[in-house]
Amino acid sequence: MPAQRSGSMWLYLRGLLYAVGFYPLTMLFAIPCLLIGPLLPFRARFKFLTLINYFYIDWLRICCGLGVELKGREHLPKEGAYVVVANHQSEWETLYFQTLVRPQAVVLKRELLRIPLFGWALALLRPIALDRSKRRGALKQLLEQGQQRLDSGIPLLIFPQGTRVPVGQMGKLNKGGAMLAVSRGVPIVPVAHNAGLYWPGNSFVKYPGTVQVSVGPAIQTEGRSVDEVHAEVAGWLEQTMREQGSLE
Repeated sequence: MPAQRSGSMWLYLRGLLYAVGFYPLTMLFAIPCLLIGPLLPFRARFKFLTLINYFYIDWLRICCGLGVELKGREHLPKEGAYVVVANHQSEWETLYFQTLVRPQAVVLKRELLRIPLFGWALALLRPIALDRSKRRGALKQLLEQGQQRLDSGIPLLIFPQGTRVPVGQMGKLNKGGAMLAVSRGVPIVPVAHNAGLYWPGNSFVKYPGTVQVSVGPAIQTEGRSVDEVHAEVAGWLEQTMREQGSLE
């Protein structure tokens, strides 16, 4: 659980220091990414463009006292395509997971690609950018583009809650990850974390502590139904989030 939440002014100043490093460096780093990235094959491009994510995680530790404890990394397949399904509580996991699953194609909201420099560089990572206002079209796009990424041997990262869900709540998990994994017969790897305890939602303040990240055993999908796979993933996520203290 997080440390006692006192000294709000000090926490705000630490958050401000983090922002002073985060935003200018992100914009500056986007420039060489846009110049060099298109010239590189995808895997080399991913390695180059996500180098800055290691800085983000270290900068959070230095400025805000926010570290990470990872368990189960050995469960991530060493090669081939697979689907990672994780809970979504904070901005933290969008930064950290780029260092955990390499390379990857992430499912995200289309609006992020419109951010000058940052969004343009993000587009080079071949994300699946969904228009969440068109639910049927979004599902079709997810399945079509997701299958293309998997067929290319690129792992997928999906947040099935679709948006950030506050600590203490589970929200509804969509079946897109299970549908994709079953359609291509690839493993699905559940990942749970409690980042929302330390970096809640859109909060400017980050609380010191250690984010717990747990990678579950790969779930095989060949010969299984979507509902069966989805239920196993959802059950593992719910149980692990309770153990981490982020779900009542």
